[in-house]
Amino acid sequence: MLPARFEYHRPTTLDEAADLLDRLEDAKVLAGGMSFIPLMKLRFASPAHLVDVNRIPELSGIEDSPAGLTVKAVTRHNEIAASQVIRARYPAMAAAAPQIADPIVRNLGTIGGSLAHADPAGDWASVMLALGAEVVARSVGGERTIPIDELMESTFLTTLQPNEILTEVRIPAPPPRSGGTYLKLERRVGDFATVGVAVQLGLDDGRIGSAGVGLTAVGPRNVRAREAETALLGAEPTEEAFAEAARLAAQAAEPSSDARGSAEYKRNVVEVFVRRALAAALRMARGE
Repeated sequence: MLPARFEYHRPTTLDEAADLLDRLEDAKVLAGGMSFIPLMKLRFASPAHLVDVNRIPELSGIEDSPAGLTVKAVTRHNEIAASQVIRARYPAMAAAAPQIADPIVRNLGTIGGSLAHADPAGDWASVMLALGAEVVARSVGGERTIPIDELMESTFLTTLQPNEILTEVRIPAPPPRSGGTYLKLERRVGDFATVGVAVQLGLDDGRIGSAGVGLTAVGPRNVRAREAETALLGAEPTEEAFAEAARLAAQAAEPSSDARGSAEYKRNVVEVFVRRALAAALRMARGE
C-alpha cells in the first residue's frame, strides 16, 4: 500500500522544526523512518504533515564528559556501534547496538526515533532503563528533561507532547568499577526480540553499589525490574544474589504467549538471561 497524502517539511534548524510542529495540525516528526514509514504505508498512521529532522546538525553526534554521555536524537545505531567512547565506558550500549534489527535499519534508524516510537520490543529503552538515562524534549516553549522511566507510557505511547521533539539522550557516567551488557533472544538475525535483558552493575568496596535491569518484549512497555535492582543493592555479588535478582526480574515480566513462545518460556528466558548478564557485568567490573 501507499501512504495517504501528506505535506513534507525539511527544516534545517531545531527552532524551525519546533515552530513547524507548534503551528501545523496533525504533524509528525520523521527521523530514520524505519518504523514510522511502514506504519504510514499500512495506513495505521496518516499524518497531514511530516517534519523531517535529518538535516538538522545539532541533532546528531555523541558527546562524552566526566558527568556522562550525551547522544543526540538523530544519531544512527551504527554510529553508536562504532563509537570508541561507548565501547570503552558504556558496554551495555555497545552490546545492544549491533543487535538492533538488520544492517539497513542500523544505518538509517536513530536512537531518538526508537525511543519515541515506544515499541516494547525495542532494544534501546531497556538499555536506557538499566543505565538510568533521561531524554530532553524541545518545543517552542523551551526544553524539559524526562527520566526514561517517565517517557515510556505504554505500547507506542510516550509522554512526549505533539509539539515536542526528542533532541537528546543523557546517560550518567558509570562508577569506576562497573560493567554491563545486553542479551537478546531472537528467532533469526534481524527479528524482533523474543526476550531482551539489559544489565548495569557497579561495585563499591566489594559489594554492589549500583544496579540496573531493563527487560525487552515482556510487557506493554519496556520493563524496569525495580525489585531485582533493590535486592542487588548492598549485596555481595554472589551466584545466590544473582539468582534471587533473576527470579525477581522474571516476576516483574508480563509476557504474552505468541508465535515466539509461551509466557512461561519467556519468563524462564528472563531469569536465565538476567543471571548470565549479571555474571558478565561482574567480570567487567572486576576487570577480568
